[in-house]
Amino acid sequence: MLSSLIRALRAAGAAALCLAATSAAQADNYPNRNITLVLPFAAGSGTDTTTRLISQHLSQALGVGIVIENKAGANGMIAATFVARAAPDGYTLLVTTNTTHSANPYLLKSLTYDPVKDFTPIARTGDLPFMLVIHPEVPAKTVGELVAYGKANPGKLSYASGSSSAIVSGATFAHNAGLELLHVPYKSSPPALNDVMGGRVSMMFVDILTGLPHVQGNALRALAVTTKDRSPLVPNLPSMQEAGVPDFDISSWQGYFGPAGMPKEIVTRLNAEIRKIVEKPEIKAQLATLGMDAFSGTPEQLGTFVNEQLVLWEKLITNAKIEKQ
Repeated sequence: MLSSLIRALRAAGAAALCLAATSAAQADNYPNRNITLVLPFAAGSGTDTTTRLISQHLSQALGVGIVIENKAGANGMIAATFVARAAPDGYTLLVTTNTTHSANPYLLKSLTYDPVKDFTPIARTGDLPFMLVIHPEVPAKTVGELVAYGKANPGKLSYASGSSSAIVSGATFAHNAGLELLHVPYKSSPPALNDVMGGRVSMMFVDILTGLPHVQGNALRALAVTTKDRSPLVPNLPSMQEAGVPDFDISSWQGYFGPAGMPKEIVTRLNAEIRKIVEKPEIKAQLATLGMDAFSGTPEQLGTFVNEQLVLWEKLITNAKIEKQ
């Protein structure tokens, strides 16, 4: 019996060594084919546009093609679940935001992935500030005027959303300002914004990249940014707090993740290349024109950040009295 146990232990040890050798070989040979970046939002969103810029440089650095696959829907759950169940070989990655990894656990009753256990953090790439935009026919030039109009006309104003940041920002605005607002959800920001521009919905909290061209073209009116302080991207806009809405500080973040169990060598390689790209002054400047405050860090820092953001977004959603759907 003892000899059988020894043979079993030897076999297990040999299997472990074989697995480690296979993993090391995969890492040494990585990458040798195209990498797919899965996005939880539609083409034309802020995350999509900034990812396409970064991916051009990442493709050159790695010497392989980068394929962008947009899997919008279910508040990002479709894309996140797809990557969580993919092989952890570094060829299927998720580029996502606080929607899937901070807010969904507190917005959705049935979540088909775990934002911590099912993913390998790779690199954070920056923040995407949001702003409040309204249809030009809404009779308000400031947030204060919008609040006054909403209180004088309860139930008449509505807000669209295409992401968790938009959902939570709208609910926080309604709660903190004491307004009755109708929430109109969409799969992603572009169609939501189209309905605001068409006058079918009154307002929306949208990332600066997606909303600013329409503001500049007078199809929308911008009133404020969602961050605690003004954004250097739109310095003429006050913050929501500055505009009179208390306790308002919401920002969207962006980062790269792989499925759980990715080889450390591959994670290290991807992190190094992404950080080089994001930290180049000329690329930071390009991303700034797209509405992104670009910066990065280590995989460990991203993992810690995700855990901290889960705590923060639980508080935001609880305070806004948003019920799980």
